[in-house]
Amino acid sequence: MKEYKISVNPRILELLGPNLYTNIYYVLAELIANAYDADAHNVYVISNSDDIRVEDDGHGMSYHNGDIGKFLDVAKVSRNNEADSYTVSGTRHKMGRKGVGKLAALSVSETVDVLTSKNGENSGFILSRRPNDDNKLEAIPDEEVKFSRINGDGTAIVMRHPQYRLHKTLEAVKRNLLKIFPLVNDDFRIHIIRGTDEVVLDSYDENIASELSTIITLGEAYRKLISRVPDYYPPYRQELVDSRESYKIPLTLTDNNGETHEYELEIVGWIGTYKTTRGRKAEVSDFPDNFISLYANNKMGEFNILPIVGQNKLNEVYVVGQLFVDLFEKSELPDMSLSNRQGYKSDDPRYIAVVSFVRDTLLPDILKKREKFADITKAEKKKKKLQEIKEGEEKFRQTVEAFKDKTAQQIISKIGLQDKGDNVSEIVNAAINTNMPELGIKSQIDSNKKKILISHTSKDKPLADMVYQMLLYNNVPADDIIYTNCDDEVCRIPEGISIYDYLRDFFVESFSTQKIYVLFITSENTQTAWGAITEIGAAWITQIDNKIFNIPPFKPQHPLNDEATWHSTNKDLDGSLYMDKLNADMFCQKIEHVCDQIGYKKKARDENKNYLSTLVAIK
Repeated sequence: MKEYKISVNPRILELLGPNLYTNIYYVLAELIANAYDADAHNVYVISNSDDIRVEDDGHGMSYHNGDIGKFLDVAKVSRNNEADSYTVSGTRHKMGRKGVGKLAALSVSETVDVLTSKNGENSGFILSRRPNDDNKLEAIPDEEVKFSRINGDGTAIVMRHPQYRLHKTLEAVKRNLLKIFPLVNDDFRIHIIRGTDEVVLDSYDENIASELSTIITLGEAYRKLISRVPDYYPPYRQELVDSRESYKIPLTLTDNNGETHEYELEIVGWIGTYKTTRGRKAEVSDFPDNFISLYANNKMGEFNILPIVGQNKLNEVYVVGQLFVDLFEKSELPDMSLSNRQGYKSDDPRYIAVVSFVRDTLLPDILKKREKFADITKAEKKKKKLQEIKEGEEKFRQTVEAFKDKTAQQIISKIGLQDKGDNVSEIVNAAINTNMPELGIKSQIDSNKKKILISHTSKDKPLADMVYQMLLYNNVPADDIIYTNCDDEVCRIPEGISIYDYLRDFFVESFSTQKIYVLFITSENTQTAWGAITEIGAAWITQIDNKIFNIPPFKPQHPLNDEATWHSTNKDLDGSLYMDKLNADMFCQKIEHVCDQIGYKKKARDENKNYLSTLVAIK
């Protein structure tokens, strides 16, 4: 019988080691995971001038009991079934599985010192990318096995002359480590040390939750995060935060023995959006701040699936999340992790199920909450600005009135006309009112005003949109337009303020004399829309300039100016709008006239007609 034996040359360490990991924080995460599997309670990441040292107070390794031999058995699978899934203490799920994490340090240094102690037995050796010809590693004398921070059992990995360095600030190192290794608590702490400075990682939730504006949690264990998200807008709290049950997906999978079983894939964790991203990049550059990470048995398997599930939308820069799927690491199922622990096999049914859920449900839901938060924020800013304008006008009104009274009294006193005081006061007030524009006061007040109102019913939004787009094309700022159904929030009335209160405060009771220009969108829908009828009546009473854009068969009637020529846009049987050439020209003429009246730099007629043809069919 022929025998075939495979021989793996130790040079594999030289080829594989430097290329296994692409970031020092992934390397640290592997070494920290090894400490976790050794039931350590403390891990010390020590950055020195010539080395980076990772020490832990775990069980350590014994040479005589074969622990070190197992450590040096590269790529030996550490667990195949549930019996192998727990650490020695029986209280933790093992993170390690492939047996290659020990090579992580070789991605940073050509030689790595491994120092360990167990039950008083010291051992040490130098792990190298280039072992001796006899495949033996250089031993470190037992008496030279010393630790910086621990006493008794434990292990230290010392990366000499590292090719990569940690971030210059410990706070940045902390944030980077927490992104890929969030499992820190009172039972498992990570200490980051440089010289006399030390930062301790013992909690993740409080740090990131306080930076969020919205959140969705999955599973009871993560429900507490909601209370740590600041309550910026109490009336809208329920729309910005959401606590859900864990998401469960039934799957049929084949185990390591080729047998098929039914499993339940459960997703727990959270996803949220930052309140702001301003200033974050200046501090941390090793990882992006917007990410959705996947973890299994509390160890990161893939840092960011956002590029896979997202659509490259602008508001995705605010997204951050951590999802935990322990079925990814179930020992009896095939290993789905890539060799470097920086991703999962994309064709695994477990991975496909999670990505589909995040892409189709979880990400769209949190982006809707982010949009709501943004709308509320804009509305609150607009309310504040309007209130400031209103208060400024009132203060200015009082100042002007006091000025006029004081001036009149001084004139009366100086020329001795006390017996004609009332008449003199009236003359002075009239003169001041007449000449007030010369001071530029009116223009200053008017500059804060909206200048155009698009009056319409919601059913006539298509034509209203067309008018709005033509105004923008003719250099009318969106800020100058009131359009209640506009897709652009800047044109809508602030949340909580009625359009009638807004118009009364700023165009009737205002110190300003500027009147708004109204563009009426009329159709058969107008007769049954109370809001539109009210706006028509207000425009007639205040004699406000207006234009009419009509959809037949409706005919504008009094109090609309039915004597003026109105524009007509027709409607096909399928509901689509179209114009004839004459009405297309009239449409452009009316838009241009509005621009002339208010002072905007309009486009030429041919330009307007060409642009209009992109918005509506012209027959």
